Amino acid sequence: MTDIQPVVPPARSAGRGFRAYSAKHLDMLVQRAGLPLEERLAVRAVATVLPFRTNSYVVEHLIDWNAAPDDPIYRLVFPQPDMLPAADVRRLADMIDGGAPEAGLRAAAHEIRMRLNPHPAGQLLLNAPSLHGRPLPGLQHKYPETVLFFPRQGQTCHAYCTYCFRWAQFVDEPDLKMATDDIGTLVAYLREHPEVTSVLITGGDPMIMGEAVLRRYIAPLIDPQNGLDHLESIRIGTKSLAYWPQRFVSDPDADATLRLFGEVVASGRTMALMAHFSHPRELEPPVLAEAVRRIRGTGAVIRTQAPLIRSINDDPLAWRAMWRTQVRMGMVPYYMFVERDTGPQDYFAVPLARAYEIFREAYQGVSGLARTVRGPSMSATPGKVCVDGVTEVAGIKVFVLHMIQARDPRLVGMPFFARFDPDACWLTDLEPVFASRFPFEPARYEAVPDELPGLWPDEPGELMVPAI
Repeated sequence: MTDIQPVVPPARSAGRGFRAYSAKHLDMLVQRAGLPLEERLAVRAVATVLPFRTNSYVVEHLIDWNAAPDDPIYRLVFPQPDMLPAADVRRLADMIDGGAPEAGLRAAAHEIRMRLNPHPAGQLLLNAPSLHGRPLPGLQHKYPETVLFFPRQGQTCHAYCTYCFRWAQFVDEPDLKMATDDIGTLVAYLREHPEVTSVLITGGDPMIMGEAVLRRYIAPLIDPQNGLDHLESIRIGTKSLAYWPQRFVSDPDADATLRLFGEVVASGRTMALMAHFSHPRELEPPVLAEAVRRIRGTGAVIRTQAPLIRSINDDPLAWRAMWRTQVRMGMVPYYMFVERDTGPQDYFAVPLARAYEIFREAYQGVSGLARTVRGPSMSATPGKVCVDGVTEVAGIKVFVLHMIQARDPRLVGMPFFARFDPDACWLTDLEPVFASRFPFEPARYEAVPDELPGLWPDEPGELMVPAI
């Protein structure tokens, strides 16, 4: 194809003053939390399966080491000994303690990872687009109006969250990764799909990239010569404001990055940072306030979101404080998510009934400006499902739910009911009530083929609405 542009070259380092800590530093760091040798070994065992990375800013400015290992920010970034089944942790710890060969550890870690649902909600099978019959790795197209783009150089983060549903991007499993450096293919795909109004650049964290690399991905999207007038917004999913706000203040290319944001705004499009804040403490440092001020000065908007995580932010007062502070700083509360059914979900999950009560109590204590937030929301296979409440209908206790977003646009906004289950943590734990099936389920179940087609094929009219 003649319109394909060259691939984007590698990214630069994260920025002056940035110091990353990886698994090789883990034992030294957890000693600071006062963990005994046996627990430190268990932490190392978990870190052979799930990724670990943090940095000097998180370690020195966000974690309260006097409260570790119970400190919420510590728990946010450091593996916990009981995040995996005890038998798996013992097996790995014995291998580490016994000096097992690296190949044996990798094999054991791989076997455990494959049981952790590394790509929930049909990401690889159901969301993968194609162009002229050619699959497009590094792109996801789940909803008609939104395309997700995974730049190859942005598939790491300033620090990893222990609950991250994209953990598979960060481990030594090449077959699990989604990434591309081919911006030309994205442009060509968007030309073929005028229904797409928004591109979400995601990862990992795209803000790990330097301005020069980030520009090579963004500039073609706003170049008038590329004919993408239907594109209304560019979004960047990022945790950088919480984990390295210096990216927008003192990094060598901070000013250039802000100029790039301004260019997107000047092109007539919305530039939005989808910022992840998991705990009120992440909002306290003065450098964060300065980063927010500078970003907003470009005309870009900052919307905030995070999942509800047991032992980290399962407290309505924490969410109320976050939303109030975010509004005061000029950010827009956007989503409270339910922890996805992947990785150590059983460890971090909060039952849907409790999640609704936390959301409701937090929501009651904020002004209308913070009530832009939606949740608790599950990003499940059929779409984003919001828990609107718990009530009784015809003497039956039920969850009231609706589709915030859906693969099938006809389902957006549709309310439905599920039988109340106090232990349910995810959509697949629920049963329909007052109907034989949920609205997103097909009328009858059929055998699932070995290979499922992409959601967005070349020919229109082939929309597939799968059962979950």
